[in-house]
Amino acid sequence: MQTVDILKTLIGFPTVSADPNDDLIAYCADLLREAGAHVTVIRDPVQPKANLYATIGPLDRAGVLLSGHTDVVPVTGQNWSVPPFVLTESEGKVYGRGTADMKGFVACALSAALRAAKMDLKTPLHLALSYDEEIGCVGVRSLIDLLAAAPFRPMFCIVGEPTEMRVATGHKGKTACRVRCSGREGHSALAPTALNAIHLACDMIAAIRAIQSEISRTSLPDDDYDIPYSTVHVGRISGGVALNIVPNTAEFLFEIRNLPADDPQIILDRLKEAAQDVLKPLHQSFPEADIQIETTGSYPPLATGRDTEVVSFVTSLTGGNATIKVAFGTEGGLFSTQLDIPTVVCGPGSMAQGHRPDEFVSRAQLAKCDRMMDALLNRLVAGIQG
Repeated sequence: MQTVDILKTLIGFPTVSADPNDDLIAYCADLLREAGAHVTVIRDPVQPKANLYATIGPLDRAGVLLSGHTDVVPVTGQNWSVPPFVLTESEGKVYGRGTADMKGFVACALSAALRAAKMDLKTPLHLALSYDEEIGCVGVRSLIDLLAAAPFRPMFCIVGEPTEMRVATGHKGKTACRVRCSGREGHSALAPTALNAIHLACDMIAAIRAIQSEISRTSLPDDDYDIPYSTVHVGRISGGVALNIVPNTAEFLFEIRNLPADDPQIILDRLKEAAQDVLKPLHQSFPEADIQIETTGSYPPLATGRDTEVVSFVTSLTGGNATIKVAFGTEGGLFSTQLDIPTVVCGPGSMAQGHRPDEFVSRAQLAKCDRMMDALLNRLVAGIQG
């Protein structure tokens, strides 16, 4: 089955992170089982969602893992000129939500698996398809647990996020947090006698901005990244019920995207100190004043050395020599840090097209990925010493 045919089916499943991915996983599982793959489906205990792990070839040794996520970001509020969940081709481009991020790679991996099933592999091919990556690499955790208990772990991992088929050796980590501020309500005509929780939130946001400014000025940069330093970003704020009421609660969400060399806990500790500095002069008059910082999710950075075996292996498949680092995060940091699987990121398309209306991947990029897969299969047939 051709890659674009598989991709057409994958795009037809509207697997926005808030929605189920069961039907897509069932399609992939059936496709692989019919080809003779050993397939394990790991279901979420609460939601109609699942991960899939499949092996083609011998089960008594380590192989090469192709990893991708099945969820996509919403299309709500975006002005698409084509149906987002129907594959549309025009002038060498394939349009649809997820074509670049990252069902294009998933389609290439599935097509390769079907070809591999007809070959005599000495080294196995593994596929890992996960859910809820877009909301913080959430779903892949149960798949990580499965591999942690397995008798054989993959020797290498290729995460197929869009890199225009360049080999990426690193990405930043992410820590997502919620800040809840508590003050005292009151009539706005008597505002100075109350404690405005939105003002507390603004004081904390000012502290975040000050820390970000300091990081950008003083930290050791990594110029392989578009933004060569760790970042702290506030993405959402809420509070208040009416203009004439001083709000007693407010909250905002922020994230830390850290270079591998930077510890996000140090930034969190500084923000907790800043919270105490804000509250200290208020407690005598407003003992209920409070600022709570809660971590809601995180994943580690990826930091694979350029001179490692996985890099030379994957660059030999792509034909490229240079490596890059990417701004966005992946499950690769989890495979690397929690399972000690050497990992790189390499896939078709560009993240410049991801999360946007009229998302697309070019036919040329898919063909380039298919060629990488063919080179990989040839290596698996010959056998890889690991």
